[in-house]
Amino acid sequence: MSPRISLEALAALPTVAALNVSHSGDQVAFYADWTGRFELYTLDLNTRERRQVTDGQAPKAIRAGFVWAADDSRIFFSRDHNGDERQALFGLNLESGEAEALEHEAQSMDYAVDAHPDGGRLLVNSTRGGQMNVHVYDLGKEGEVAWTALTRLPNSTQAAAWSPDGTRLTLTTNESADLRNTDGYVLNADGSGLRRVLCVREGSQDSVGEWHPDGKRVTASSDADGNRRVGLLTVETGEVQWLTPQGERIEESPGSFSPDGRWLSVIRNVDSTLTPVLYDTATGEARELKLPPGLAVGTEFARGGHHLLFSYVTATTRPQVLLYNLADDTTEVLLDADYGDVDPADFVPGEYVRYPTTDGLQVPAILYKPRELEEGKTYPALIHAHGGPTAQFFRGFDAQAQFLADRGYLVLCPNVRGSSGYGVTWRDANLLDWGGRDLADITAGAEYLKSLPEVDGARLGIFGGSYGGYMSYMAVVKQPDLFKVGVPIVGITDLHQLYEDNSRVMPQLGYYFRTMMGDPVENAALWRDRSAITHAADLKAHLFMMHGANDPRCPVNQARGFRDALLANGREEGRDFEYVEFGDEGHGAGDIAGKARSYRLMADYLERRL
Repeated sequence: MSPRISLEALAALPTVAALNVSHSGDQVAFYADWTGRFELYTLDLNTRERRQVTDGQAPKAIRAGFVWAADDSRIFFSRDHNGDERQALFGLNLESGEAEALEHEAQSMDYAVDAHPDGGRLLVNSTRGGQMNVHVYDLGKEGEVAWTALTRLPNSTQAAAWSPDGTRLTLTTNESADLRNTDGYVLNADGSGLRRVLCVREGSQDSVGEWHPDGKRVTASSDADGNRRVGLLTVETGEVQWLTPQGERIEESPGSFSPDGRWLSVIRNVDSTLTPVLYDTATGEARELKLPPGLAVGTEFARGGHHLLFSYVTATTRPQVLLYNLADDTTEVLLDADYGDVDPADFVPGEYVRYPTTDGLQVPAILYKPRELEEGKTYPALIHAHGGPTAQFFRGFDAQAQFLADRGYLVLCPNVRGSSGYGVTWRDANLLDWGGRDLADITAGAEYLKSLPEVDGARLGIFGGSYGGYMSYMAVVKQPDLFKVGVPIVGITDLHQLYEDNSRVMPQLGYYFRTMMGDPVENAALWRDRSAITHAADLKAHLFMMHGANDPRCPVNQARGFRDALLANGREEGRDFEYVEFGDEGHGAGDIAGKARSYRLMADYLERRL
């Protein structure tokens, strides 16, 4: 099959991310990589004037959001160095273009959350001093004295927003012995009066977020009923008005309030689609927007709350930034999709499927097929394992799947047990069982592919990044006769080593890991069995490992250790496996050049080996 889509052209297609409307509602700021790397831009929603407001100061990879100053004169963002995720805060003066570095502790990770209404303080989630906690940065002071820790809790704690009058803030943390539990809290601006305001039940993941303009209510979210629901919590009484319908197979996440407080925006997740919905905060009635089927991300109110701004995408169309007029349900394109030298007619639609797995269950997945399948001919196929594991594949635009389908591969993207978006039972089905039921679903996915008449069952491969890299390693050692090749990217091979590194470098991830796989001592035997390095001698598939040398989430010693284990078992680099490190990357490619490099390496490898 002759490819139609140039990998370099596809990788060069720009990305617009992190849409953020100003407090005035008349501007939107965002990251875009039109120059080849990410820069910050602003767009005036009245004049449509677009400005590039950074020139090299923006982060290479987007792993943190940013906030507007209270008077919209500055933007505060975080930046790391070549993917090391030691996030440092900067204040960008929009008039002068000058980016001022705020005081930073070398190994900490600082994330701007909200600007105080008085204009003088920032609400920051930071690992200064150890675990992720809530801090305030005083913009009128310098050095260490600028920082005040509002919480010093032992478990990961994250603030959400200041109250409209700036006297209180919302945060989510866990004071329960059940590590899976989270509850919603309110805290005074000086760090006093920590009070739990939302706990639906022990063990559920409950949180509070944005404040209603009345200063009395906040958004509430809970998965206690088996699906994530959204509601309005009255802070003083603890009463919750639940908005998401109970008992239906939908999950919703809260967004923001309209300036007049009438509407709360939410994103509804159903069968791997994301749809914006507005709830009337007085009546609780839902208003669905008039949009064709697709995926909406980042809904924010704009222009006095009369419009809703969001990014919109489908399986065969790249993201557009839309402005939705709530008065007449019309839509305007603010930033159109850019296709460069790629013909969008060459993109293939993903087919939403379900295939059987163990226990009589069905795994939801998205299947991509080459555009032109010759009758009687069979093709190689790949399983793409997603990261997380509490993440999911959506029915949006997938550049990797498109370039692989264009090169004659079928690509199956399964939302295996452990994925989010399908309720609590499905999400929690791999607790204390990484590399167990989730891997059974991967194996069932391979069998499903082999059942398709157009698939060559002897030419199956698996690839994925992060947790998807973990699954790629585990699949080829636990099911050594099933896959011909594996391509783990920034993957995990040694759970004990991962926990040790995360606990030291990214304590919030060390905590998350304990919620997933339990105690490293009590469950030591399980951890060893579910580490691919334990089973390196069983590898039969050919392996191509890619890893960023600066990765703090899944450190490069995960790949190096597995490579060394292969060598110790008589495998030879080149003959049995291939290995590459990227010295300028962390947890994945951050710019267009890095993305193009990864695409090309993977395409060349699969052409040779699969």
